[in-house]
Amino acid sequence: MFSAKSTARRAYPLTLALAAAAGLSLSSCVTAKRYDDLQARQRNEEQARLSAEQQARQAKADLQKTNDVLAELRADQKRLVADSAQTGSALRRTRALYSQLTESYDKLLKNSDRALADRNNEYGKLAKDLATREGELGTLDQNLRKSKADNDRLAADLTAREAKLKELTQALADKDRAVNDLKARVSKALLSFNSNELQVKLKDGKVYVSLSEQLLFKSGSTKVDPKGQEALKKLATVLQEQKDVNVVVEGHTDAVPMRGSGAIQDNWDLSALRATEIARLLATDGVTPARITASGRSQYVPVAANDTPQNRAMNRRTEIILTPKLDELFQILDSSSGAAQAGK
Repeated sequence: MFSAKSTARRAYPLTLALAAAAGLSLSSCVTAKRYDDLQARQRNEEQARLSAEQQARQAKADLQKTNDVLAELRADQKRLVADSAQTGSALRRTRALYSQLTESYDKLLKNSDRALADRNNEYGKLAKDLATREGELGTLDQNLRKSKADNDRLAADLTAREAKLKELTQALADKDRAVNDLKARVSKALLSFNSNELQVKLKDGKVYVSLSEQLLFKSGSTKVDPKGQEALKKLATVLQEQKDVNVVVEGHTDAVPMRGSGAIQDNWDLSALRATEIARLLATDGVTPARITASGRSQYVPVAANDTPQNRAMNRRTEIILTPKLDELFQILDSSSGAAQAGK
């Protein structure tokens, strides 16, 4: 295979030869037509030569491009070979990883099945527990409603009790004022008697008027001496003004046995008869008998040990206990108790 350039080089001597021949022909009187044909042929060959040279140049350029492309392809081939090696290694790693993942997936799937079964069992238990809790919640809600109603009732009862307590507190305060006032009145009425004969004191919300034996009686007697009667009259005057006061008369003796005859057999008789005599005198002096209670306590409520004459003299006494009537307090307590019973 020859290139276009070498073909053109071989054609050039031929053209010269033809030209020479043409000259000879001309000189030999060749016809004009043949001369024209030779010239046309020469022109064609020249054009063919130029075309062949152009084609040769183009072929050379194409060859260079082809060589450049081939070089690039070879470089690409090297890169592809390297990439193929890397791809193969990555493929092998990928396959190993895929195998591991498949194995892990299978295990995970088995575990998931077990976990799903366990979770379903757990959900079942939770649902059952939830139903139980809902039932308990309903019960608690009912209990809460009941408790609220009970609390409302208790609040109303508490309000009522607070009102009763306020009323009771006021009544107790009034009673304390009345007792203090009673003590002040009795003390003022009996101010002329000394403390060895008579004492007035407060104890447990009551007024105690303690009269010694020497003020009231001779030893072993149940008849009140004149000085004692004077004291009882003054006391009766105060009690007539204090109509809401109950009177308890207690007779007390020492521990020395009473050896008498007739109506007085022992200390019981002596204490009871003395208390009765004082109660009778108070009634005679204007105190309503229904307000008076007489009792004999004998030697069993001493204020001192019966070991000396002085102590025994202290035990031989009569105590008149003055207690304001507590009807109002009892009414308040009864109404409070009734309200409490109704609230149950």
